[in-house]
Amino acid sequence: MDVDPLLLTTLLAAAAMAGWVDAVVGGGGLLLLPALLVAAPGVPVATALGTNKLAAIFGTATAAVTYGRRTKLDWRVAGPAAGLAVLTAGVGAALAGAVPAGAYRPVVLVVLLAVAVFVLTRPRLGVVARPERRTRVRVAVAVGVAGLGIALYDGLIGPGTGTFLVLAFTALVGADFVHASAMAKVVNAGTNLGALVVFAATGHVWWLLGAAMAVCNVAGAALGARMALRRGSGFVRVVLLVVVVALVVKLGYDQWRAG
Repeated sequence: MDVDPLLLTTLLAAAAMAGWVDAVVGGGGLLLLPALLVAAPGVPVATALGTNKLAAIFGTATAAVTYGRRTKLDWRVAGPAAGLAVLTAGVGAALAGAVPAGAYRPVVLVVLLAVAVFVLTRPRLGVVARPERRTRVRVAVAVGVAGLGIALYDGLIGPGTGTFLVLAFTALVGADFVHASAMAKVVNAGTNLGALVVFAATGHVWWLLGAAMAVCNVAGAALGARMALRRGSGFVRVVLLVVVVALVVKLGYDQWRAG
């Protein structure tokens, strides 16, 4: 593919920022996927998603390793969810070619509005851990929601997956935002892997561009994970709200222009 040098620079910067956002709270795809669609008008959605997954898998893996070295991961939740996510995201990726280019925006916008309302009306959510919520039933529900529902969405559409995983783990099993982000990165690495395998097998990955973006994504992810660990759950909550509100405004404006 041919990309204007200025647009290429913008894509690489977006990849670095997406890595930072993904590592802190998730949602980096909402920066990188639209940037890809703008840089390459007419690109099939599946190709944009596949190239995004190539960059994102390195960033999420980097963030997962960083969190794993400095905090205790709840593998009882993250392990099974990640295993399911590889398979389920692959199924979603196989269906992604049927999604029109403009279809993802209204879906993500509605979900993000729900996330914003949910977080704003629960000021203590994720700030402190609630271990009493970690029952067998809630663990099973969290594994199903993350490894089946959210993973299918990630393969099919993608943007916002990390944010939805963080909210699922805080709301369902009472994790604080830092530990929820750590689990989210493990599961998100699984969803990225499953989707990437399918996109690659069907020829929907721009490898050179994706590799260049991956380098920038890793740099952003390493910085973001360290900042989240150093500054704690309050910082992650603030970033979550800022990212969600900013993306709601942006996607709402884009939808208004398109409609």
